[in-house]
Amino acid sequence: MIYVVATLTVKPETRAEFIAAATACINETRKEPGNIAYDMHESVTDPTKMVFVEQWEDVEATLPHRTAEHMKTFGRVAVKCMSAPPRIEIITPEKVDVR
Repeated sequence: MIYVVATLTVKPETRAEFIAAATACINETRKEPGNIAYDMHESVTDPTKMVFVEQWEDVEATLPHRTAEHMKTFGRVAVKCMSAPPRIEIITPEKVDVR
């Protein structure tokens, strides 16, 4: 099992657009084979910080997710909404990779 924690910072004026696109993506991602959980949390101290917490059966299950149409659609919106590069942590039993 692996976890992915992605922290994205969005421009305040694009927050609603980002949340709408993320919600649609989350709903589709939860249907993907190998996905155990996929949630977005909004920071209670910084309304521009969005944290995605994903749980997958294994690394292989994440591969089709990266190229899924709903991820491409979300990516086009997210790139316009972000004010900084995302921080991605991939957590496996062996290690934590930060990108």
